[in-house]
Amino acid sequence: MDSQHQVLVVDDEESMRELLDIVLGNDGYKVFAVPTVDAALAALGEQKFDVVLTDLRMGADRDAGMTLLSWLQENAPSTPAIMITAHGSVETAIEAMKRGAADYVMKPFKNDEIRILVGRAIEQRDLLRENALLRRERASYGEVGNLIGASPAIERVREMIRRVAVLPSTVAIHGESGTGKEHVARSIHQLSTRSGKPFVAINCGGVPENLLESELFGYKKGAFTGATEDKEGLFVAADGGTLFLDEIGEMPLSLQVKLLRVLDNSVVMPVGGTSGIQVDVRIISATNRDLEEMVKEGEFRQDLFYRLNVIDVAVPPLRERKDDIPLLVRHFVEKHAQKLGREAMTVTPDAEAALRRFEWPGNVRELMNVIERAVALCTGDRIDCADLPSQVCDHVAAPGKDVTQLPPGGLDLETLIAEIETGLIEQALQNGRHSRKRAAQLLGLTTRSLRYRLQKYGLDSDEAPGDNPGL
Repeated sequence: MDSQHQVLVVDDEESMRELLDIVLGNDGYKVFAVPTVDAALAALGEQKFDVVLTDLRMGADRDAGMTLLSWLQENAPSTPAIMITAHGSVETAIEAMKRGAADYVMKPFKNDEIRILVGRAIEQRDLLRENALLRRERASYGEVGNLIGASPAIERVREMIRRVAVLPSTVAIHGESGTGKEHVARSIHQLSTRSGKPFVAINCGGVPENLLESELFGYKKGAFTGATEDKEGLFVAADGGTLFLDEIGEMPLSLQVKLLRVLDNSVVMPVGGTSGIQVDVRIISATNRDLEEMVKEGEFRQDLFYRLNVIDVAVPPLRERKDDIPLLVRHFVEKHAQKLGREAMTVTPDAEAALRRFEWPGNVRELMNVIERAVALCTGDRIDCADLPSQVCDHVAAPGKDVTQLPPGGLDLETLIAEIETGLIEQALQNGRHSRKRAAQLLGLTTRSLRYRLQKYGLDSDEAPGDNPGL
């Protein structure tokens, strides 16, 4: 037995302290035995122990052992503890486990039983520490498996994930819809020390306001009509792990106050409850909205914004990482072909070129949906332009960088400018879903200037659906 393994015994019976000192000392453990919780806390403040054995009742205090377990859970969670008592019950055992006890044993016990429990507790502790070390090493080596791509833009995201995963701080992920913000959140969780605990996600914009509070915080029986039994909320379900709050910008102000309270004191108050529930949850939030602007407009609490935005991770839109499109396409083709029971499929060069040209306003989610449609409709084993939506195949790409190079024989500047403007306007209309207002925003023009150019180049024959005819 490793002589460095130190055991703290806490029991008000001197005979029990002496017995455990002898039994464990003979196995090579260094035993420190004290009679009270106060003495145990003093010892724990001075040195580290490999395992703690504590009695439940000491003197007049019927819950002394529980008090010590709670302290260990809060201040030394990696130190395993074993509860020893002569006054046990199933309820007591459950409560001890909830407070972090590694095991539970009744008096009188056999000496070999204690030896086995102590040895097992230390082995489990060592295994947890080894797993935590492996997770830190994985994070340092950047093993981020669920993000597809090799572009500099996505590599920057991976690097940020590696850096923040091992930290306890809250993380705010922002980016356009469909960029994969939940994948980033899951990667952070998987590389963190919480990876063995739950990852729980909720879309704050997808749940009605009157239900969001009970979903997050839970409720007590009778709290409202239909509450026929207690229900734990997502904070409790995610205890020890990560809670991902997607579309946090959609959370109503009334709930923002309650979320801030949980972030401040780690206590959840169920709807209709009178006592709080202590939780240990890391919060990762995401939004495609400008929260700073919402703060200025009074739509989002400034104090909550700062608590959520401790570390900021930006996910780039697909148009800024087009080199990743072939990799994503192959991944989605394989995934959906397998899902639909199709044989292996490929993508023709023309179709891949069209996919690369398109600007993907819906980002990776839109690309995935387009590929799923193509796999389903393709009659052969090669996806061609005919299998893609018309707006993808007919998309006009932005002009190349070489347009600023003057050819030796000169050029027709007016014609070239007209071609460039026409192409960019058509592209903006496509990316803006044929909304002239959105197209003008994409081009940095006023709607009046865009209307002038549409007339100039003969592109204004039809009004875009939903647009103001006066634009």
